[in-house]
Amino acid sequence: MTNENESVQSMVLGDVEVIRVVEWHEPFLPASGMFPAVAADVWRDNEDWLAPDHWEPDGDRAVLALQTWVLRSGGRTVLVDTGAGNGRERPGMGPFHQSQSDLPGLLAEAGVRPQDVDVVVNTHLHVDHVGWNTVDADGQWVPAFPNAQYLIPAADDFHYGPDNAYGNGAQKVDRLIYEDSIAPIHEAGQAVLWDGFHRIDEHLTLESAPGHTPGSSVLRLASGSDRAVFVGDLLHSPVQILQPCCNSNACLAPEQAVASRRRILGRAADERELLVPAHFGGAGAVEVRREGDGFALGAWATANPKKTASVSE
Repeated sequence: MTNENESVQSMVLGDVEVIRVVEWHEPFLPASGMFPAVAADVWRDNEDWLAPDHWEPDGDRAVLALQTWVLRSGGRTVLVDTGAGNGRERPGMGPFHQSQSDLPGLLAEAGVRPQDVDVVVNTHLHVDHVGWNTVDADGQWVPAFPNAQYLIPAADDFHYGPDNAYGNGAQKVDRLIYEDSIAPIHEAGQAVLWDGFHRIDEHLTLESAPGHTPGSSVLRLASGSDRAVFVGDLLHSPVQILQPCCNSNACLAPEQAVASRRRILGRAADERELLVPAHFGGAGAVEVRREGDGFALGAWATANPKKTASVSE
């Protein structure tokens, strides 16, 4: 799924244009640390297609992308997740501490100005999904998209907010994340909290899929005969399609995360929804099919020069 600039790619699903904006794509954490329940031979046995987009064999590290999806639907512009942000205090958070990237510049290359964005979807409130919610304006954090409605899962807003003492105080950084990336959205009156189900327009709906966080959610796209589901961090690696019982090390409620993952994968297979996780490298999106009691990968998404999606067999 490429064009002249590999950081900005596009496809069309029904009447919805889907633009992928990639901030970075690189080795992240040791695979055994990030996915402790995935046996080493699973990575080795699938090296021919996992490397180099999803796994670095020499360093045994999971390869992830940090990316935002832009949906042009019904005359509106919708962003799905906003990356890690710039210049944020994130002690103990590795590459997210004082990170430097240029999501606004990449969005400009995609033809999206901050004032053009109508809706921002935070699939959940982890560090790498909310960072560009805000920008620094003379020492004060303000909404990066001044005309946008920010759709925030109510369960995550409670869990990571002051009412629950910022994630029960499990990580001091959770308070920093909330205060610079979520609280300013509330203060500006641009936050919309939702729970269970929320319809954005005739093509796009949000659904709760808890486990990774209390409010983790997925966004479903249905337009014409095309279907897709943007699953946030329900999966971080394609190995979790092969082994949906295996969580990442960041899932707060492991059993619930597995149940949500199996449910969403099963529906994607049955309804031929293109699976669009937040952090898959390579093509970034893939079909899923049932295989016995489990699942297997189908075709990866591709795009032609006219930015019209197809799925290669």
